[in-house]
Amino acid sequence: MSLFLLFQTDNWKSRASRVFFGAFDSRNKALDFAKYNDLYWYNSEVVVIEVTLNEFREI
Repeated sequence: MSLFLLFQTDNWKSRASRVFFGAFDSRNKALDFAKYNDLYWYNSEVVVIEVTLNEFREI
């Protein structure tokens, strides 16, 4: 099973600037949540990362 983690970050998408906003069961739900809550701004980006449950690896 996969989860999709939603982050808001700066224009350069650096890991230090990531702010976690939730875990979703589909990419579309994550993007709809981002649009509904106005996470898209002129100086920020939205990043959705797919993670597989019960599997260890570094992101």
